[in-house]
Amino acid sequence: MTGRVVLVGAGPGDPDLITVRGARALADADAVVFDRLAAPALLDLAPANAERVYVGKEPGRAAMAQDEISSLLVRRALDGDVIVRLKGGDPFVFGRGGEEVLACAEAGVRVEVVPGVTSAFAAPAAIGVPVTHREMARSVAVATASTAHGDRVDLRGVAMATDTLVLLMAAGRLEQTCAALVEAGRDPATPAGIVQWATTGDQRSVVGSLSSLPALARQASIGPPATLVVGDVVSIAETTAGAIGSPNVRAADRGSAVGAATA
Repeated sequence: MTGRVVLVGAGPGDPDLITVRGARALADADAVVFDRLAAPALLDLAPANAERVYVGKEPGRAAMAQDEISSLLVRRALDGDVIVRLKGGDPFVFGRGGEEVLACAEAGVRVEVVPGVTSAFAAPAAIGVPVTHREMARSVAVATASTAHGDRVDLRGVAMATDTLVLLMAAGRLEQTCAALVEAGRDPATPAGIVQWATTGDQRSVVGSLSSLPALARQASIGPPATLVVGDVVSIAETTAGAIGSPNVRAADRGSAVGAATA
């Protein structure tokens, strides 16, 4: 009998935001293959004797190439193991989950996908910004601001296509990204905000406009991982700032265990 692979979305950062189904999958794992955006505390949900395999994925470099990761998942599953591939956010939202599912399918390996809370919507929510809002934003698009290798992405097709635009992997090219959106037709005064380490105790954010945001982000030393949100809905953050609660996870707790998540 062969094993199987379970792609689990770890959520945007706070370990409490993993799904119940994702937590149960971790509890049944023979091995967990994880990257840097998965909260360390989630590893405590796996059995003590389960192997933990770090495969990295940091800006501009990876601890293991994507083809090697896919081969690892397939090989271990064919050996009979239950492998949980723990991926930050949602596996199918700029997480290369599709590539890993295809690799498993082509090798005849059973695979399950457990969706996760994507930072594309959780990061704006963490600072009180709804990506849609009646009379203000009836549409939203999610795109990446840079490739896995840090290359520039042509944003002309999405810059004006929706009311709200959310850009992942934007921190490393923030100034160029904001300039590209203005060049494509967005008003420089359009409200914009960027959130780093959303939903964790390390969360930091700044809100301004497309023209002012790069300088504000530099002053606040905001870097990857960060989510950029652009559109009139960002102006809501000024009103909701005092009402939105602090992240549940303090900086000192990021490596602590999640309490009874599978009970």
